Amino acid sequence: MLDKRDLQKCIHCGLCLQACPTYVATGQEAESPRGRIYLMRQAHEGRLEWSQVRPHIDACMGCLGCQTACPSGVPYAKLIEAARAEVETHARAPLQRFMRRQAIKHFTTPQRLRLMLRLAQRVGMRRPPRWLARRLGADGVALRLPTLPAQAWRPTRTVYPAQGTPKARVGLLLGCAMQVLFDRVHRATIGMLTLAGYEVHVPRKQGCCGALWVHNGYPQEAQRNAHVLFEAFRTVDYIAVNAAGCGSTMKEYGLLFQGTPEHAVAEEFARRVRDVHELLYQADLPAPKRDDSLTITYHDACHLVHGQGIRVQPRALLQRLPSVQLIEMDGAEMCCGSAGIYNLLQPKLACDALLRKVQNIRNTGATIVASANPGCTLWIRQGLQEAGLPVQVLHPVEILAKAYDAMP
Repeated sequence: MLDKRDLQKCIHCGLCLQACPTYVATGQEAESPRGRIYLMRQAHEGRLEWSQVRPHIDACMGCLGCQTACPSGVPYAKLIEAARAEVETHARAPLQRFMRRQAIKHFTTPQRLRLMLRLAQRVGMRRPPRWLARRLGADGVALRLPTLPAQAWRPTRTVYPAQGTPKARVGLLLGCAMQVLFDRVHRATIGMLTLAGYEVHVPRKQGCCGALWVHNGYPQEAQRNAHVLFEAFRTVDYIAVNAAGCGSTMKEYGLLFQGTPEHAVAEEFARRVRDVHELLYQADLPAPKRDDSLTITYHDACHLVHGQGIRVQPRALLQRLPSVQLIEMDGAEMCCGSAGIYNLLQPKLACDALLRKVQNIRNTGATIVASANPGCTLWIRQGLQEAGLPVQVLHPVEILAKAYDAMP
C-alpha cells in the first residue's frame, strides 16, 4: 500500500529530472519522478481517479535512477510498485488485466517461454503480434522475439565442488529468461564461483523470483514465487544471482512481506542474497589464463546500480584482465528502455531510450558491451543489430570465464 509519509518526502527539488529517461525524452512534468509522486498523492487522497493517473504510472520505466539522484531519500521503488498495484486493482479493464497476467506468466515460466519461442521460430514470427500488443495496452510493436540457443544446457548435478577448500555454500538462482536464453551465463557463473572457492548448489525445485510480478503491480503473485525460493535455498550460506532485476527484488523481500507472518523469514533470506559480482570481487582469484586484447564498455543495469548500489565490482573484475581496455560510455547508468517487459508495453519510449544507449556505445568505439541483466542484453543487442554495429553484448562473467578458462 502507498504510505502517505513516503509520498510527503519528495520536496520537488528537481534533481531527479535529468536522471529520468522518460522526462529526458518528453520534457513533460507528468513523466518525471516528482510529477508521478504528485499524481500518486492526488490519487491516494481521492483528488484524482487512478484511471487518470494510470498512463503516467505505466510510462515509468522503474529504473530507479531518480532514487539514486534524490537528496531526500524518497523510496521511489516502493512508491511506484505500490502505485502500480493500485492501478491494476482500480484502473485496468478486466480483459487487459487478464492478458497482462498471462503475458507475465509466460515470461516467468521457463517451460512456457521456451515453447512460445520455439513455436514462434517455426512459423517465422519475429515480433509479438500487433493484436497481442493492443490487448496488453501497447500502441505498437518494437521488440523482436529472441532466438533460442541451438542446444539447451541444464545443470548435470545439484552440487558443483569448489576448487580447493570450500569457503561457503552458494546456491545459484536459475531464474526464468536466464535459464532459457542465457545458459552460457549460468555455466560461466558456476565456473567462476567454483574457481573462487565456493561450493555451488543448484536446487532443482526453484522458479521465478517474482521480479516481473512485483514490478508490474502483482505483489501476491511475487510472494507465492518467493515462498518456493525460501524452501529451495534453505541450506546454503548465500544465494548467488546473475540477473540484476532478480537480485534487486530478492534483496527487498523484507519489504515485499512487510506486515505478514513471513516477514522475518523473508528478511533472513534477503540478507543472504548476493549478486555474483559481489562474491567474485571479494574472492582471491588466481591470475587469468588468457590475455585477450579486448575493448569493452560497461552498461549499468538499472537494478544493479540503482537497485543494489553495485557499480564498482563489475568494472574492477574486468579491469583485472591485463589486456582489457575498459572505456566508460556517457549515460552508462541511464536505462536502455528494456525494463522488464516495458519495451513490449511502451515501445516508443523504450526505443527512445535504446537509441540514446546505442549512440553512446557507438561513441566509445568498443567491440564488446558488458551487461548484467537479460532484458538489457537482448534489447541492446537488438538496437546494435538494427544500427548495423558489429558489437557483442556479453555478461561480465562470460568475459571472465573465458579469460580464466573456467567455463564448465
